[in-house]
Amino acid sequence: MPCRDLHFSLTRARKTGIIAGVSFILRGEKSMRVITGQARGRRLLSPAGMEIRPTSEVAKEAIFSMLQNELPGARVLDLFAGSGQLGIEALSRGAGYCVFVDVSRQAQQVVRENLQKTGLQENASVAAMDAAAYLRGSRERFDIALLDPPYQKGILEQVLPLCAALMRENGVIVCETERREDPPETAGDFTRYREYRYGKAKITVYRKREEA
Repeated sequence: MPCRDLHFSLTRARKTGIIAGVSFILRGEKSMRVITGQARGRRLLSPAGMEIRPTSEVAKEAIFSMLQNELPGARVLDLFAGSGQLGIEALSRGAGYCVFVDVSRQAQQVVRENLQKTGLQENASVAAMDAAAYLRGSRERFDIALLDPPYQKGILEQVLPLCAALMRENGVIVCETERREDPPETAGDFTRYREYRYGKAKITVYRKREEA
């Protein structure tokens, strides 16, 4: 995009600007960058004026270290995508394709811009839909699902069973919630496998129940 269409206001903490009429924030390097892989070190935009909680770098590194053997060629779902940082990290580390879902026009535009910035747009699509509506209507099947819904809104309980229905046999669902929240024990054929706590966040991993 030509430089004349991109307007910045620089402060010590962040840069703000407008792309195609959509406001964004360029957050600090540590909280909003691709950690490793093809797009290593690329800084990412975040929608301005929204309740976006970037996953901490410590939590993000832990998630993707856990998934490293499952990422190559994987089909990934980034639900409640926000800036798209989780799906972009997955693509950077070798995932085959990622679908980013967010109902916000601001978030959709920022995800597209971040995909362009990282050069990963050819292996991605952005679904401009409510999460539950997307899950009910999709015929896709995923190897990895990354869910980061708004905290303390009860949304995870609504969408988790719908997400489980779209997972492949050996799929894995990773959810971020506020650390005091208690995610469901099961979702369809999936059950809570492990939990981790990082600061204010809890990461819960679901895998398919093993047959007795």
